[in-house]
Amino acid sequence: MLNETPAQAPDGQPYRLLTLRNDAGMVVTLMDWGATLLSARIPLSDGSVREALLGCASPEQYHEQTAFLGASIGRYANRIANGRYALAGKTVSLTPNQETHQLHGGPEGFDKRRWQIVSQNDRQVLFALSSDDGDQGFPGNLSATAQYRLTDDNRIAITLRATVDKPCPVNLTNHAYFNLDGEQSDVRRHKLQILADDYLPVDESGIPRGGLKAVSGTAFDFRHAKTIADGFLADDDQRRVNGYDHAFLLQAKGDTQKPVARLWSEDEKLQMEVYTSAPALQFYSGNFLVGTPSRGPQPYADWQGLALESGFLPDSPNHPQWPQPDCILHPGEEYASLTEYRFIPT
Repeated sequence: MLNETPAQAPDGQPYRLLTLRNDAGMVVTLMDWGATLLSARIPLSDGSVREALLGCASPEQYHEQTAFLGASIGRYANRIANGRYALAGKTVSLTPNQETHQLHGGPEGFDKRRWQIVSQNDRQVLFALSSDDGDQGFPGNLSATAQYRLTDDNRIAITLRATVDKPCPVNLTNHAYFNLDGEQSDVRRHKLQILADDYLPVDESGIPRGGLKAVSGTAFDFRHAKTIADGFLADDDQRRVNGYDHAFLLQAKGDTQKPVARLWSEDEKLQMEVYTSAPALQFYSGNFLVGTPSRGPQPYADWQGLALESGFLPDSPNHPQWPQPDCILHPGEEYASLTEYRFIPT
């Protein structure tokens, strides 16, 4: 189902809202601005319905927040240090938007664009976007698509694709925030499992400050499910960024048949599994959500939602030695990334 809003987006046109439904009664809503996930409502075993995603009360409020709520992110999700990287002996300078660094594609990233609706029905929507040579400093023309599909076993399956006509780093993701309790509660009371042996320490700006580090013996060891509050802010790596905002190198190594993470609501009535073809998962515990507009009268506070963003490790263009596929996309190749969030009432 497709609806247009009375309110106008920054380009003077209405927002287009899309609704997906499955046979299990799950309902997902999206909008074309930023190819953004707005809502995911899941029927529970007791007959109630629970909202699993953070979101704003109206489409226009999304322009008032800086948390990238539910948006499709590009050209390069996460951070590129000092807004530059070297390729083929030349330095490429990007448009910075977080001090000297570039975050999530720059000040006018893909989250701040209207995506074209190529096709849509009750189960899926396909968005498309074009990015010109030089956009936010990136070389070459890029064509991207984002498909959001709702399956009957309650999966939101996100397939992100891109092609370029000049070599360019590409790292697309979705920036949904989850709170499986369905209210503005502290997500540190959720249980989380991340099937990863290594994580990437960062400095206060979120920039990698060295190589990968083993999770063993640290608060970053989520290989066995634990409550997020256990060991929260217990080490310098967390204290630098007010919690978790770190990439984990996944055991699955791109095998989408293997779960990479699991999340449980505090009351354990709802579970979520994550699958991805991407090499890494960024776990962000919502450390700077305070003041972000919510659906209710009170804005969100810190730690009331968490993100599990698939992609390459941060600042990968400057670290070709890291054990993951090359983040540089070349003409004639296709970038393709699949991530699935499966919701399981318990």
